[in-house]
Amino acid sequence: MGIEGEKRYGLLLACKDSEYVKEVYGGYFNVFVAAFGEEGERWDLFRVVEGEFPDMNQLHNYDGFVVSGSPYDAYGNDFWILKLCFLLQTLDSMRKKVLGICFGHQVLCRALGGKVGKAYTGWDIGLRKVRIVKDFSPCDFLDSLDEIPHALSIIECHQDEVWEVPVGAEVIAFSDKTGVEMFSIGDHILGIQGHPEYTKDILNNLVDRLLTNDSIEKGFAEDVKSKLQIAEPDRKCWLRICKMFLNGR
Repeated sequence: MGIEGEKRYGLLLACKDSEYVKEVYGGYFNVFVAAFGEEGERWDLFRVVEGEFPDMNQLHNYDGFVVSGSPYDAYGNDFWILKLCFLLQTLDSMRKKVLGICFGHQVLCRALGGKVGKAYTGWDIGLRKVRIVKDFSPCDFLDSLDEIPHALSIIECHQDEVWEVPVGAEVIAFSDKTGVEMFSIGDHILGIQGHPEYTKDILNNLVDRLLTNDSIEKGFAEDVKSKLQIAEPDRKCWLRICKMFLNGR
């Protein structure tokens, strides 16, 4: 278990490190731990995209898991995605904290019985204003949401979305473009469609890569980048929400 009282988390990494993130941050693992980690915690990395999973007999040693974004489709049937769905069902039945980001949010939804697919309205890249639903039944970790504004800006980069949340899930944020920006189940499952962990430079680099491999048009990419220059995501606020959730407070 490590040091008595030490909290332990696992990052389920569903994407390969980009050259840029490797060079600047030493890999996505460091980006996530810098964003969501606290002093005195232990974080382990599992590259699920490469078939690296936690030992099922060790799951009880963890306080929670974070599922990252991914260029893969959460509704795909690649072996590792199906295996990840099974792991997430297991963690849900153990009432372990699971925070899903982007692909993680979608695959969590799929694993627990919701529906996920391509967004009818196409790509969402850049800053998006997300509205917090104020009248959902409060979860412990969101009790202090009173101090959090009704609307928060977050970095988005996705072309898939949650169509339908699982039975028993609550939608806790939406935007003009996406009906389910955030959902929770009890106080142990939280999905966020945007990227609280991203900095603007990571998104700028991602936009360049999407343009290079013809996933997006030049005009669209330039528009995203110019808007990014003049606006900021509410990153501190998002990181607080994530940490409050993972720490159970």
